[in-house]
Amino acid sequence: MADSMRRAIAAPSSRPFPLLPLLPLAALAVCVAACGPTYPAPPETARVPVVDTLHAVAFTDDYRWLEDQESAETRAWIAEQNAYAQQIVGDTPLRTELEGRLRELMDVPGAIFPRRAGEYEYFSFRKPGGEVGAIYRRPAPEEPDEGPVDPTGEFEVVIDPLDLHPDGTTSVSILDFSPDGRLMLYAIRDGGRDEREVRIRDLASGEDLPDRLPPYLYGNIAFDPEGDGFYYSRRSRETGARIRYHRLGTDIEEDEELFGEGHGPERFVNFSLGGDGRWLVYTVQHGWARTDVYLHDRRSGAAPAPLVVGAPARFSTRFVEDELFLLTNLDAPRNRLLAVDPANPDPDPAAWREVLPEADDLLTGYRFIGDDLYADYLRNVSSRIVRYGPNGAVKGEIPIPAHHVATLRSHGEDGDEALLTLTSLLTPSTVVKLDLETMETEDWLPSSVPFDGSEYELKQVWYTSEDGTRAPMYIAHRAGLALDGRRPALLYGYGGFNVNLLPRFDARAAAWMERGGVYAIATLRGGGEFGEEWHRDGMLENKPNVFADFIAAAEWLVDNGYTNPNRLAIRGGSNGGLLVGSALTKRPDLFRAVFCGFPDLDMVRFYQFTDANNMPALLEYGNAAVAEEFEVLRTFSPYQNVRDGVDYPAVMLTQGDLDTRVPPLQARKMTARLQAASTSGLPVILDYDPRAGHAGGRAFSRNVRNTAMELAFLLQQLGAP
Repeated sequence: MADSMRRAIAAPSSRPFPLLPLLPLAALAVCVAACGPTYPAPPETARVPVVDTLHAVAFTDDYRWLEDQESAETRAWIAEQNAYAQQIVGDTPLRTELEGRLRELMDVPGAIFPRRAGEYEYFSFRKPGGEVGAIYRRPAPEEPDEGPVDPTGEFEVVIDPLDLHPDGTTSVSILDFSPDGRLMLYAIRDGGRDEREVRIRDLASGEDLPDRLPPYLYGNIAFDPEGDGFYYSRRSRETGARIRYHRLGTDIEEDEELFGEGHGPERFVNFSLGGDGRWLVYTVQHGWARTDVYLHDRRSGAAPAPLVVGAPARFSTRFVEDELFLLTNLDAPRNRLLAVDPANPDPDPAAWREVLPEADDLLTGYRFIGDDLYADYLRNVSSRIVRYGPNGAVKGEIPIPAHHVATLRSHGEDGDEALLTLTSLLTPSTVVKLDLETMETEDWLPSSVPFDGSEYELKQVWYTSEDGTRAPMYIAHRAGLALDGRRPALLYGYGGFNVNLLPRFDARAAAWMERGGVYAIATLRGGGEFGEEWHRDGMLENKPNVFADFIAAAEWLVDNGYTNPNRLAIRGGSNGGLLVGSALTKRPDLFRAVFCGFPDLDMVRFYQFTDANNMPALLEYGNAAVAEEFEVLRTFSPYQNVRDGVDYPAVMLTQGDLDTRVPPLQARKMTARLQAASTSGLPVILDYDPRAGHAGGRAFSRNVRNTAMELAFLLQQLGAP
């Protein structure tokens, strides 16, 4: 077989990379252990070595040819990998049961909050039993509706994406309404691409205007206060983002460029409107650790003026009446809230009004209800909401159960009521009406998810990473579960981009626990859970800390009797795919199974994948073109750290052609590399969907199928019943 492959590679051919058909299971079975299961061998993948030298270090890439997504050889390889993945997981009773249970857990709409425009209320959601969400409307009541939107009700369909693409992979979303409610800006996403097409619907006639923006990477899009046109942020992978204005009825090519010149593709440039439409606020995001802010006075017609530029901090902007509020970590790693008069801004941020000073807990958001300010905090990765009076004095705190995620929104017009949404790993999202004076609650939208959390335990523990850093981890399982070191355990993590990984309800976790498993969420450096220092301790040269934290969390589960390496699985997606990819190459002995979804894996060549929407991530990961950053990246880049002859765990990777954010070539190459390198006899599979991408592109039934396949693979590998 090897000789024939070498001959095929050496000889010219219309198909230089012949792929072998899947042989019967018995002919390809490999013995994992004397009494263990056997698995068919994967399809053979041709090795065509390409040697790169970067900073005087040579790397051999045997699977560079798989980077060509449209070649006949790559398409044939994908088809055989999909067939192999189905062969490994199989249409077993376990998978069928999981699919049925997941459908019950997932086929439940969340709270629906309508948006009024003209004489109607508009909202979008997926009806129970449906494949994809649509945009609906209903006549607006004369008085504000006190109850939730009944998802089983009959509403007028405004836009049904199934009319655009009948397979359920296309989605639509509301962007904005004209001030008179006559026009609706909406976006169409084809499959899982980040790119969207923007159209304008005349809501009276039901027809689209000729004005439309072609598929592109767009940020904010909003009508001007007069309804004569709209502003939009459009980002090019080659030149970066620009803010433009389109006047209705004119050619898109004639749109006025307002801001963005000089900012390249590694930056995000966006805008917001405020002060009754007088002000445009432009933000330039340099990665996930710095933001510049500019003010543009629409009345004066003057050029945009810098408000804060070059400060080593993030700024999130929002107008409250005539003041510009800025949530920032400037001189406050756990964030504070400032306010400035845009008409007379002092150039020194130290002179701005401090609305909320930095506290011991992480400030994550705020809102005004009535005359009071309600501030969202994270304390040890759980929600707190504190109420402040007009003078800044603390008036109280919203009662929130331990280990929950909570959000608050105003309800009614008097400012004395609010809607409080609560969720946890054991609590499906539930909305209650809250009396803000008495703190009494009543049901507003109880959860209809068929899951009883009272049968389970949820706790938070603290583990210690290799450098002595302590971090928390949530653990959930059936109440009274015997911790004898033999439980199937699934550890989840992310650790990056200042993302707060919170203990929200997850149908996947519920189904896992129902089958006797332990589900754990590790808090890792690189996220934002403890402020900017925590984030910076897991980015760029500190990125290896994230993988050390995750491995330490896994070791804690083993050392404390929850599981053992033969019953431990890990999962992560996107940056979390990089996480589990690095963990399995660093400690293949610690895990029995790995789920790696839509992952970043080739960090050495990452900066060269310019066809994808990934350039800003270089400011978080590092750029291998820079020698110092290359030296760090090469230590954890999963693709370059796979070694031949190692007993790797079972691995399931997922990807799709339309992932325009994380280059899908990485999952393809990593699959081939692991299949060739591993000597454990455990399967490495790739489930690949041509219509899927980072932004979705999957109908509801496909989401159920994908989650069931993932869980079936992991449970089979861990030997769980």
